Amino acid sequence: MKPVIFGLSGTSLTADEAAFFRDADPAGYIIFGRNVEDVAQLRALTDSMRTLHGRDNLLIMIDQEGGRVARMRPPVWPAFPPGSSFDRLYDIAPITAIEAARTNAQAIAITLRECGITVDALPLLDVRQPGASDIMGDRTLGGEPMRVAALGRAVLDGLRRGGVTGIVKHMPGHGRAAVDSHLELPHVDADEEALQVDLEPFQSLNWAPMGMTAHIVYSAWDDQRPASLSPTIIQDIIRDRIGFDGLLMSDDLDMKALSGSIPELAVAVVAAGCDIALNCWGRMEEMIGLAKALPDITPRARERLDAGLAYASASQDEVPLEALLAKRDELLALV
Repeated sequence: MKPVIFGLSGTSLTADEAAFFRDADPAGYIIFGRNVEDVAQLRALTDSMRTLHGRDNLLIMIDQEGGRVARMRPPVWPAFPPGSSFDRLYDIAPITAIEAARTNAQAIAITLRECGITVDALPLLDVRQPGASDIMGDRTLGGEPMRVAALGRAVLDGLRRGGVTGIVKHMPGHGRAAVDSHLELPHVDADEEALQVDLEPFQSLNWAPMGMTAHIVYSAWDDQRPASLSPTIIQDIIRDRIGFDGLLMSDDLDMKALSGSIPELAVAVVAAGCDIALNCWGRMEEMIGLAKALPDITPRARERLDAGLAYASASQDEVPLEALLAKRDELLALV
């Protein structure tokens, strides 16, 4: 097995993709809007991946946050609110906000599990800071660490109740970045004391089964390399100081924050300490080069992968989707 998550080109596996994926044996796959038409099509696509590898509990992930980040959209699927909706409710009713976040996440998970998706890139534990890039903006759960951790825990719990594993992101914190890492490399020059605020939600939820790194330079820790490429940040900050021992994946290697070829970057993030590299765009030439360049997944990373998938696979709480949506809307209406 190769320590990589691949994207797909379209709404079904091509013959070339099927042959390549069978041989390369990636750790999993990521779904984007280009791969989605309706429930039957998406379920057939994910079933074909499981059949290809003979793994029932295959890592098939998606970015289904709600708000502006959603790959599965109306009219086929419900619209889900962004994280800021729960942040606003927390201002007046913290316990109600926590329950609303949990209920919403369980509803998201039900829609994903129906389509054979096993992992969601949620929750964001980034603590929003004044003056930061709007790339986080209304996606975040707030600007206070305890609130972010409380709502993030509810999201992880709701996803698990619906049979889906969550990913805490973007470690060690994207809330201060002044530019969008999709477009350029952010540099955060905050000192150690200030950065402790960013770490607190991740420390509170360091038991999470999966996590994702940030493509950001934190000068207090490593003024040369972004977190995804920094052995110092991955080992000293994410593994030791945060205490995270779950499956750690990089953010997308194709983001403009990083420079270099995709195969080179994949090797570099794994060498830095990420368990898995994330390669989203389904470009065959890049994927072939990446598969050739990467070593096999380490035994420890494979253990973390298996544990992360097992975390939610047997935890489904059978509540009708309509009931969950109605309950969430009733709670959010208090704002």
